[in-house]
Amino acid sequence: MSEASNIKSRARAGAVAGLVGMGCNLLLFGAKLAVGAAAHSIAVTADAFNNLSDAGSSLVTMVGFKMSGKPADREHPFGHGRIEYISGLIVSFVILLVGFELLTSSVGKILHPEALQGGGAAIAVLLGSIAVKLGMGLYYRRVGKRIGSAALMAAMTDCVSDMAATAAVVVSVLVHLLLHINIDGIIGTLVAILILIAGVKSASETLSPLLGQAPDPALVQKIRDMVLSSDGILGVHDLLVHNYGPDRCIASLHAEVPAEADILESHDRIDRIEREIEAQLGVRTVIHMDPVQTDSPRVTELHRLTAEVLRTIDPQLTFHDFRIVDGSSHTNLIFDVLVPHHYAMDASALTECIESELQKRDRRLYAVVTVDTCYTGEM
Repeated sequence: MSEASNIKSRARAGAVAGLVGMGCNLLLFGAKLAVGAAAHSIAVTADAFNNLSDAGSSLVTMVGFKMSGKPADREHPFGHGRIEYISGLIVSFVILLVGFELLTSSVGKILHPEALQGGGAAIAVLLGSIAVKLGMGLYYRRVGKRIGSAALMAAMTDCVSDMAATAAVVVSVLVHLLLHINIDGIIGTLVAILILIAGVKSASETLSPLLGQAPDPALVQKIRDMVLSSDGILGVHDLLVHNYGPDRCIASLHAEVPAEADILESHDRIDRIEREIEAQLGVRTVIHMDPVQTDSPRVTELHRLTAEVLRTIDPQLTFHDFRIVDGSSHTNLIFDVLVPHHYAMDASALTECIESELQKRDRRLYAVVTVDTCYTGEM
């Protein structure tokens, strides 16, 4: 199946799941709202508006899947996949708004409680709601796993939290019926807090990829392993993975090849690796070929010496693109050093430190260093 067909199939399945969720949640909202109003129960009413926010979430999810499935165009050459994240962020703000309003109402019920009525009908509706949410959760889980949708897996988790919240409301009604103790406002507050927590978690999960979170370490390792498993590849560096929506990643990297190897053979090998990564991982990859001199004893010895120096300074430092320029009075060692984010030393201080350690071993050695930052979260 082509990439375009996969995107359309995924969008269709996600839209259907959103439509099912919206219908079920609107049905539950209407039933709980009617029972909550009749029973004067803020806890049941709070649970009803929780379902209304879920219906809104399903609507935005459905629209998000539909829009994210649009093909790439001139203005958006990498597609519209990030719309799914934006739709999730909108849903998160709606959830937070509903949670805040219900928290205010529930606190009012604690301060000014009202007698509950019609407890039997409320319990019947709430138990039916738990059964519906269980079925929805299983459905979201099955579809989410099939199309690899984080949004639907999050919806499945939301169904579990909804069942827990509804079970708490059932306890509230039972306590009132059996013990004649009104904890309606307290349970309503707990449900509102659960909604707020779900909103904050949802906002964090959808905002992070929009801000440029580090790629999945497992995916980074798979890409690295696939490149290094090919004959004639000596090393990998400058690996970047860009997220343009769920299951839409583009990667770029530098692959080191022997400088003395046939350039056409090396280029053919690189092309084959790019195709294999896209076929197996679904990641469109661009690989830059870096020649590395491997047949010079002097280059090999200075490379070993540089590795020793970096281990002395900090074992987590690595380097690449190593080459030398010999002069009559000194030798320049030119290379890039990879450092983690928020590294203690700045680039100039690190370069001075490296050069100082090199000159302790040979006064003729000078370091020409480019300091790179790791963008894959591996360091």
